[in-house]
Amino acid sequence: MSLGRIWRHFLMGRAAVRHRFPEACLAAVERAIRASEARHTGEICFAVEAALDTLPLVRGQSARDRAVEVFSHLRIWDTEHDNGVLIYLLLADRDVEIIADRGIAAHVGSGEWERICREMEHAFGQGRYGPGVIAGIDAVDRHLRAHFGVEGDGRENGNVVPDAPVIL
Repeated sequence: MSLGRIWRHFLMGRAAVRHRFPEACLAAVERAIRASEARHTGEICFAVEAALDTLPLVRGQSARDRAVEVFSHLRIWDTEHDNGVLIYLLLADRDVEIIADRGIAAHVGSGEWERICREMEHAFGQGRYGPGVIAGIDAVDRHLRAHFGVEGDGRENGNVVPDAPVIL
């Protein structure tokens, strides 16, 4: 556990999330998710968290471990075809994690999810938060369409996870 990481987490507040993701940006992300889910039976959720709480931080919780918790808490696993995908950003660590349910994970390897995460992190490093998230959603969408695409409107299968970004 580095003091630098602890310091970043203590200094990073929810205002930092709103600064990087203003309302117009969050609305664009929601529209991108809604449009994506019309083309397949999967569910996509984007969640952003400014920083970890003190106890998980001191215990050394990784962004990956926190993403798994969020995936479970938001019930992204609760889809008919086990094809929910969480895109999680821990802002204080500048770390993106993708957690894919077993249905889509059977078709898309961890290396591809990592590639998408690194591309998003690169965009964020350039200050392109909204475009970075939308590019990540588009990349996940391509995989969901390839393996769980539908004719007509995928939203007829129900919307298990809300399309609006989740700010934790």
